[in-house]
Amino acid sequence: MADQKPFPLNAWYAAAWCHEIRHELAARTICGKDVVLYRKSTGEVAALEDACWHRLLPLSLGRLQGDEVVCGYHGLVFNADGRCTYMPAQKTINPSACVRAFPAAEKHRLVWLWPGDPALADPALIPDFHWNDGTEWVGEGGTFYSLQCDYRLVIDNLMDLTHETYVHAGSIGDEAITSAPFEVTHTGRTATVTRWMIDIEPPPFWKKQLGREGHVDRWQLIYFQAPSTVVGDVGVALTGTGAPKGDRSQGVNGAFLAAITPESETSCHYFWNFVRTFRRDDEQLTRDIQRAHVNDGKGVYDQDHAVLEAQQKALLRHPRLPFYNLNIDAGALWARRLIDGMLAREGAPRPPRVEAAE
Repeated sequence: MADQKPFPLNAWYAAAWCHEIRHELAARTICGKDVVLYRKSTGEVAALEDACWHRLLPLSLGRLQGDEVVCGYHGLVFNADGRCTYMPAQKTINPSACVRAFPAAEKHRLVWLWPGDPALADPALIPDFHWNDGTEWVGEGGTFYSLQCDYRLVIDNLMDLTHETYVHAGSIGDEAITSAPFEVTHTGRTATVTRWMIDIEPPPFWKKQLGREGHVDRWQLIYFQAPSTVVGDVGVALTGTGAPKGDRSQGVNGAFLAAITPESETSCHYFWNFVRTFRRDDEQLTRDIQRAHVNDGKGVYDQDHAVLEAQQKALLRHPRLPFYNLNIDAGALWARRLIDGMLAREGAPRPPRVEAAE
């Protein structure tokens, strides 16, 4: 499989927020596959190959006729299963006239798509993203569509939060992150980085959310689910009130959510949210936190965006694999190892080996 890309196909990937898919055609590229999505009159989401069987014009340039897609070039009609139901100027429909239909499902406020073998598309394999449901945790996120970097660079970024000290100085960054010990654990499909910073001065963002003076115990529990979702359980509580032992009642708890979907080998869609369990009814706080993350290039995620795209450009100009790695890369290395395992099980050649830290 010499043309295999560096992303597993037999997996669920976020394709859109549920509210983005309406009774109209929406184009996406997922794992190198052009897809057109729409919501049927029943409310279900349909996903078809975005290329007409006849002359390959993207079906997304056509229109909906009921729950069927009409090609904008010669008027061929395809149902939600991808089967052609009408051809112009002839009564007989070629039995081979069909486009691929992709399994799609809605869960955790996102539309998920399976680009691989449809026989393996078990909805039970959709990543656990319950923090995004808007029940216990509240928040409003967004998407960087066509972020110009390899999706694995985003995973690297989120699995090693020491970058906060430098990229996000003045908001969530703190020197304590670089000096605090951390632990990495893993299963066959997950990797977790656990870091506690005990008795520290809270960084500006967390000090404002806590609303009280005093040193804090800060936690970062980063949970990766292969191949491409990351959840970070983060927060602070007043020092000595029991947070390391599980009592967070004297603190504030948030979670950053990332569903990262490969678009191509060097681009991805980054579905993000920051949710919280404190001041859940404060809609202004929800808007303020959203702006703190994405705000005309000045938000926390805007800063990551700039770094990741610059890193990708550097990689293309100066390819040097394997990367050099430090101890802080242990979580990212495990994430990549799990991705490589999925690729190997699909019969794909392994990407260049990344050397372990000394």
